[in-house]
Amino acid sequence: MLKKEEIFFPYDNIRPNQDSLISGILGSFDNKKSVLTHAPTGLGKTVSILSPLMSKVKDKDVTIFFLTPKHSQHKIVIETLRLIKNKFNVKITAVDFVGKKLMCAQSNIDNLYGNQFYDYCKDVRENKTCDYYNNFKEKTNRIKKELLSEKLVNLNLLNVEDLAVISKNEKICPYEISSDIGKKAKVIIADYNHLLNPGVREHFLERVNKTLSNSILVFDEAHNLVDKCRDLLSVKLSSLNIEYAYNEAKRYGYEELANEIKKLEDIFNSLGRELPINEYESLIKKEQFYDEIDNYDELIVNLKLAVDDILEKKKKSFLFSIANFLEYWQGEDDGYVRVIKKEFYRNKPNLVLSYSCLDPSLITKSLIEESFMLILMSGTLNPLNMYKDLLGFKDNVELLEYENQFPKENRLNLIVPRVSTKFTLRSSEMFKKIAGECANIVNNVPGNTILFFPSYFMRDSVYDAFSLLSKKTVFREEKNMNKKERNELLEKFKEYKDSGAVLMGVSAGSFGEGVDFPGDLLKCVVVVGLPFAKPDLETKELISYYDRLYGDGWNYGYIYPAIIKTLQNAGRCIRSEEDRGVIIFLDDRYLSSQYRRCFPKDMNLQISNDPQDLIKEFFTN
Repeated sequence: MLKKEEIFFPYDNIRPNQDSLISGILGSFDNKKSVLTHAPTGLGKTVSILSPLMSKVKDKDVTIFFLTPKHSQHKIVIETLRLIKNKFNVKITAVDFVGKKLMCAQSNIDNLYGNQFYDYCKDVRENKTCDYYNNFKEKTNRIKKELLSEKLVNLNLLNVEDLAVISKNEKICPYEISSDIGKKAKVIIADYNHLLNPGVREHFLERVNKTLSNSILVFDEAHNLVDKCRDLLSVKLSSLNIEYAYNEAKRYGYEELANEIKKLEDIFNSLGRELPINEYESLIKKEQFYDEIDNYDELIVNLKLAVDDILEKKKKSFLFSIANFLEYWQGEDDGYVRVIKKEFYRNKPNLVLSYSCLDPSLITKSLIEESFMLILMSGTLNPLNMYKDLLGFKDNVELLEYENQFPKENRLNLIVPRVSTKFTLRSSEMFKKIAGECANIVNNVPGNTILFFPSYFMRDSVYDAFSLLSKKTVFREEKNMNKKERNELLEKFKEYKDSGAVLMGVSAGSFGEGVDFPGDLLKCVVVVGLPFAKPDLETKELISYYDRLYGDGWNYGYIYPAIIKTLQNAGRCIRSEEDRGVIIFLDDRYLSSQYRRCFPKDMNLQISNDPQDLIKEFFTN
C-alpha cells in the first residue's frame, strides 16, 4: 500500500492505474531500469512520475531532467512541483529552460534561426557588447548576482517567462543566471533539444554542472522522439540557399568566395540535369557531390571565416547554411539516405539536396547507455515494442501500458466509411462528398468541431464546397503560422463554443497535438482520411531500413506513424473526466483490419453510414 506522504503524492486519492505506474517507477529506480509507458490523458502521468522520483532523489546526488517537445508543456511540471513543495513543505530547487534565443534579453533577434543565433550570441559575448552577459560576468557584481539567484530560487518555482522578466529588469542575462541556479537544481525542466542535440547537450550539461550518469531523463510526449532525433541529424541545401549566399558574398566583398559558390551552383544544376525527365527525385551518392568540389575542407573554413565577419555587421548569414551542410554531407552512409529533388518555391524552381537520418537510435543509444535511467511517456506510445526497437532499448527496460480512464459513456467513437481519401479515388466529386459528410456532422454538433485533413491540399480542395454547406462559422489553419497567429485563431475559435464553429486544420499542423480544449470548448473531432507520409524516396528508404533491422518496416515506417497522428488528433476532444465529445474517423480504409488493429481496444469503435442520429442522441442524453 503506497503512502502519499512517503512518495510526495500531493492529491487526496491515488487512483488504481496511478498506483500501478507509481509502483513501476519506484521499482525501476531501485533497479536502474528505464520505463516506456503508454498512459492516455487523464491518468495523471506527470504527478505519477514526478512524485515518486522526488521521493527517491531528495537525498541522492541525482538530478531529474524533465524534457518536452514544446515549452508550453513546461507549465504543468512547474505546477506539479509547487503542489509537492507546498503540500509536504519540502525544499525543491528547480529551474525552467527554453531555447537560449527565447531566453535572450537582446532585442531584434527574431529573424535568427538555430546556429545563426548561437553565432551571434558568441560574437556579442566575445566582443563584450552584451551588457546582460557582461553584468553577469563582472566580478564587482558578484553579490548582486548571488542575491538575484537566491531571490529567484525562493520565489516558489518560477517559470522561464517570469524569471526572464526579473533578470532582464536586473540587467542580468536570464540564461546565465538560470544556468547558475541549475547547478543547485534537483529538477531541470527543458526542451528536447537541450539533451537530444549532441552539440547542445555537452555544453548544457557542463553549464549546469551535471553528468548523464547521475541524471534521470523524463521525456514527455515521447511519441515525438523518433522524428525529433531523425530531424536533428538531417540537413538540406537548396539552389535558393546557394543563390542567397552568392549574393551575400558579393555584397560583403568576398569575390573569391562568391566564385566558389557560383561553382557550387553549377554542380547543383549539373546534378539536377542528371535526374530522369519524368522523375522529380533520385537517390544520390556522397561522391557525386563531394568529388566535384575542389578543396572541400578549405571551402568550409573560408565559409566559416566569412560568416564570423558578416555576423559582426548583421545578425544572419546565408553562408552558414552552406558551411553547415558541407560538414554534415561528409557523414556516414549507414542509417542515412541522400536524395536530390526538384521542387518549386513561390512558383520558382528549387533544387534540394538532402542528407536525412533514418535511425533515431543514433542519438538515443548513448543516452540510454550513459544515463541513470530514462522514462518515456505519452498517451500514444503504442505499440511500445516499436519504440523500444527504434530508440535502441535492449532488455533493461519496463514496458507499462494503461487503458483510457475516462467514462466510456462520455465518448462516441465512430468510423464513417462513406468516403475515401485514397489517392486513386481522389476527384472533385469525392471532395464534394467529403464536404457533404463533414457538413452533416458539424451541423448536428451543438458546439465547436475541428476537422483534421491529411494535407493542406486536401483541406483546400474540400473547403469551398464545405463552406457553402456548413451552417457554422469556418476558420482555417494556415501554413507556417507563428505563435501569435495560432493563439489569435484559437481564441476566436473558442469564442464560438455556444453557437459552434468549425476549425479546418491538418493532422501534422499546429493544432494536431499539444493543444487543449477543456470543458465545452470542443465537442467533436473529425479525422478525415489517414495522414500517411508522402511515399517519396525517403519514406521508401525508411521502410526498407526498418525492414532490414526489425523485420517490420511497413508498420514501423508507414502505418504506425499515421495511426499515431490520427490518435493525437482524436485526443484533442476529451481532456478530462467531465468532458463529453464525438470522435469520427472519416474514410472507408478505417474498416480494414490492418488499420483497425492499431487502435486501442478501449476505444469501442462503432461503424455508421448515417452518424447524424447517433450524434443527436449522444448530445441529448
